[in-house]
Amino acid sequence: MLIFAKRTIMQEKIAAFGRLLEIMDELRAKCPWDQKQTIESLRYLTIEETYELSDSIIEKDLEAVKKELGDLMLHLVFYAKIGSESGAFDILDVLNSIIGKLINRHPHIFGDVVVKDAKEVHDNWEKIKLKEKGNNSVLSGVPKSLPAVVKAYRIQEKASGVGFDWERPEQVWEKVEEEIRELRENVRDNASHAKKEDELGDLLFALVNYARFIDVNPEDALERTNRKFISRFQYLEENARMLGKSLHEMSLAEMDVYWNQAKDMEQPL
Repeated sequence: MLIFAKRTIMQEKIAAFGRLLEIMDELRAKCPWDQKQTIESLRYLTIEETYELSDSIIEKDLEAVKKELGDLMLHLVFYAKIGSESGAFDILDVLNSIIGKLINRHPHIFGDVVVKDAKEVHDNWEKIKLKEKGNNSVLSGVPKSLPAVVKAYRIQEKASGVGFDWERPEQVWEKVEEEIRELRENVRDNASHAKKEDELGDLLFALVNYARFIDVNPEDALERTNRKFISRFQYLEENARMLGKSLHEMSLAEMDVYWNQAKDMEQPL
């Protein structure tokens, strides 16, 4: 009975995906906007949809996550449809490609490789990926257009995957403290802008590395702080308006009162 139920659910999922493909075909054939789109024109929209999904995940809004995943799924099907029109690839090629990649990169599941933990799985993934792509550098797979914090995190992950890494978090924190000292010295000595920028970059890179060692994603951490600051600042603005004042007319001490009120009102993590 359980096997039958699982088979039925799988059939429903396959049917739903098939219906999406049919709708995409119809839109491409009949809708002027959909007919006009190219892989290049969709790119910016896909980036926007990805950030909307990211927002939903950060806000822990699972209903929104579901909707944003649907939007992204539409984009994936759209790209495959456009690819099929030129004979470059179709949705079957896309699916077979990811199926083959997953099987090849999980030899501990689909082969006889033995792993002891998730880190070994990740390290094997990076090594297999390097062989597949024939890259000359471990780091060549990091997209150039990634945001700097995300890029730093991925660079460090990939270097770690081939054994180039610190051994303990304490060592990384010592590096953070070293970079803080060097930045302070350069600021104190009125070093050139380029030198101060260089030292600040070293410090940020070291902090990203430390975040990795304490199992905190620095991008998520910074975005959480961004949102926290926005919420507190908007509370301050709202109370200033209620007082009939602009922020320019308030002293820092007055602002601190409402800032601290906003902090006290926040839900504990």
